Amino acid sequence: MELNLSEIPTRSIRCIVKLGGAAITRKNELEEIHDENLEAVACQLRQAMTEGSAPSKVIGMDWSKRPGSSEIACDVDDLGDQDSSEFSKFVVVHGAGSFGHFQASRSGVHKGGLEKPIVKAGFVATRISVTNLNLEIVRALAREGIPTIGMSPFSCGWTTSKRDVASADLSTVAKTIVSGFVPVLHGDAVLDNILGCTILSGDVIIRHLADHLKPEYVVFLTDVYGVFDRPPSENDAVLLKEIAVGEDGSWKVVNPVMDLTNKKVQTSVAAHDTTGGMETKIAEAAMIAKLGIDVYIVKAATPHSQRALNGELRESVPDDWLGTIIRFSK
Repeated sequence: MELNLSEIPTRSIRCIVKLGGAAITRKNELEEIHDENLEAVACQLRQAMTEGSAPSKVIGMDWSKRPGSSEIACDVDDLGDQDSSEFSKFVVVHGAGSFGHFQASRSGVHKGGLEKPIVKAGFVATRISVTNLNLEIVRALAREGIPTIGMSPFSCGWTTSKRDVASADLSTVAKTIVSGFVPVLHGDAVLDNILGCTILSGDVIIRHLADHLKPEYVVFLTDVYGVFDRPPSENDAVLLKEIAVGEDGSWKVVNPVMDLTNKKVQTSVAAHDTTGGMETKIAEAAMIAKLGIDVYIVKAATPHSQRALNGELRESVPDDWLGTIIRFSK
């Protein structure tokens, strides 16, 4: 695995953010973006990245036509008098939501078997879908003045071995960050050394990035307020506000205090979700926390997500904050 990360000082990466597919798309509507949520998330990210130093006017960077518009929005004339905005170093990874999962599950891409025509066709169809979503997210963030660069794992040399990351050219990510851009990666269909192909989830990507980039903290933005002891749609579901991870990677709920172990936490996975849903998210978050990096799982486009993105929870957590913190505990 080629890594050339020497240009990035340890912990100079402030935050890695996961935009959950269920939060930024309408997961029950095929390939439909949740525009209101995505716009709100983009605004919150800009506020967090600029740390209060944002210019009075946002200079958009999406200079392409939008559906339903006959003109190109271009603020080139305003750039001459605009001071350069200082963005703290963030990396964004997003899930697929209603993009990609249908194509992958219908064709069995996640199970491998590229020699089968339906799997090969599904591989192509899945990548068309997820890269289309990636472009729309890059454009949404760019409209908020965030200098985003879309980066597909397949095109950047990410491969797996039985679904675990086998190789990843993170030097491309590093150079992008050092050059002042914000990389936007996504869950993708990739080649697998054993299976032939599979789906590399955004949660696995974040864990791998966190291991090598060592951010100060990681934020998972979801469509619910955090991790619950059962599917949050059920009556009496309890929000788990803090989960402690031990040196061996095992975890337990410490707030609220309850007679509960990790084996009793129930999660639900949509029938078309090929990446494991909340169960995978908790497992990957626990592995990140084991590195000494706090992880916040919080509902997107809320005041609670803004606090998490701003890093306000690192010193103390207000009683009225709704979300789940997963952190290392010896």
